Amino acid sequence: MIGTDIRNRGDLVELVNEIGFLPFFSGRIEGFSLEENVSYEAWYQGRWKGRVHWDAWDWKGEVLQNRELVYGKFFEKKAGFISLELWPDFCNYRRDGYDFDARFDDGLASYKDKGVVDFVTDSGALLTREIKDALNYKKGGNKGFETVITRLQMETYVVPANFEYSVRKNGDEYGWGNCRYDIAERFWGDKLCRSAYKRDPEESLERIIKHIRKVLPKMEEDEVRAVLRG
Repeated sequence: MIGTDIRNRGDLVELVNEIGFLPFFSGRIEGFSLEENVSYEAWYQGRWKGRVHWDAWDWKGEVLQNRELVYGKFFEKKAGFISLELWPDFCNYRRDGYDFDARFDDGLASYKDKGVVDFVTDSGALLTREIKDALNYKKGGNKGFETVITRLQMETYVVPANFEYSVRKNGDEYGWGNCRYDIAERFWGDKLCRSAYKRDPEESLERIIKHIRKVLPKMEEDEVRAVLRG
């Protein structure tokens, strides 16, 4: 579908800024993902001692810390990247005119959702394990944390802010990284998250579709809509 060869973070940032958004893993639209367009070396080469060399699995943390792209579970409950240009329209469309408190007041958000949003709002950006420990998501306690945190990302209220790794005694980092979550407005700013609020949510959807189909005209509109619906 895209027909490019993503070799490094710079290639990824350039591509997403051009097309608007990109899922991380292969999915509904064949050829439309980082996984299907990344170079073999960047996907499979692994990491060097001390993380001197980072591969595609680490780019998500880098683009967040450099404020280059938005990353999170945005596409059919799976991860992907969104350009800063289109992020306001994603927020406007996915929130459907609701800030989180209004969504909760209208009975459209659960108490578990509110618990996570309130805790992260009050405490600042938190690691997954910190949220789970504080809100009793453990054996014999609350269940469904991944469902809650994924839903809040899909609705654009909570976003990943970084990925932090365990450290061995010699200083080497290892593992897949523990996600640190934050409220979208605090991490990306009120202006960026809310600047499309003046538009109807459906208008924002059409703007997103028009943007990507201008760059990738062969992409089926129905498939794009399905991915964006979540």
